[in-house]
Amino acid sequence: MSVILSASVVRVRDGLPLSASTDYDQSTGMQECRKYFKMLSKKLSQLPDRCTLKTGQYNINFISSLGVSYMMLCTENYPSVLAFCFLDELQKEFITTYNMMKTNTAVRPYCFIEFDNFIQRTKQRYNNTRSLSTKMNLADMQTEIKLRPPYQISVSELGSANGFSHLSVAEYKGTGKISAAPHQRLEPVTLPGIVSFVLSLLCGALNLIRGFHAIESLLQNEGEDFSYVIAFFLGTAACLYQCYLFVYYTGWRNAKSFLTFGLICLCNMYLYELRNLWQLFFHVTVGAFSTLQIRLRQPQGKAPDYNV
Repeated sequence: MSVILSASVVRVRDGLPLSASTDYDQSTGMQECRKYFKMLSKKLSQLPDRCTLKTGQYNINFISSLGVSYMMLCTENYPSVLAFCFLDELQKEFITTYNMMKTNTAVRPYCFIEFDNFIQRTKQRYNNTRSLSTKMNLADMQTEIKLRPPYQISVSELGSANGFSHLSVAEYKGTGKISAAPHQRLEPVTLPGIVSFVLSLLCGALNLIRGFHAIESLLQNEGEDFSYVIAFFLGTAACLYQCYLFVYYTGWRNAKSFLTFGLICLCNMYLYELRNLWQLFFHVTVGAFSTLQIRLRQPQGKAPDYNV
């Protein structure tokens, strides 16, 4: 018999369970699948947004969106299209019912346990396929799965004792390749971080414009110093690199941000004769502010061991 057995809603960044169906079977196979649920919840930030884990007679499917993952357990012969339609319906209802602020600031496990009522009703509908004929469009989901099939997770990828998955280099349509090293995600962006990013882009654009003007002046007057052009373009590169460091995680990220800030200061010191004090103060202050925001936006830590 092909049925959906259970489902849960989990926060991606730390594996905090937000809601779950309350009908876990106590059989050995179900207990084993419950362990897989727990292991997957810790690795959601390292996995693509649509995945399937086959564990023998059961399948675990999940999708992730806007920092929340929707997971379900079903028998191995349950249609994949129906499984992802079920998860898509959970996602739409959860996003409609709860705003991102609530999910991001939740601290207690299962703080949205009332969502279980909707999970149970939806599960009953999907376990009675005759009731679905007029309530969903299977063709759209079938097409989407053909174009971007779920990434197939192997059980061996979950068996790391240190909390990180040893993912094989396998191509996933829509997400590129998953490397053997775990992908580090940064903490969610804050408003000051967005401001620093925009200001860094602005400073980079101003340096770029002044650099082109310096080239024009150099072509018109042979006595102009070419080093000013270099200083402007180095300032542009430094500002853009700060934007890159804010968005992406790299090795020695904090050290690189401080060195980039130092380069911004040196460029502005060299351009002292071409800028007034307010312009110098603006560029150096933006560089310092961006460096601070890079320092504050750290990689997400290892997920705590919640009992899901």
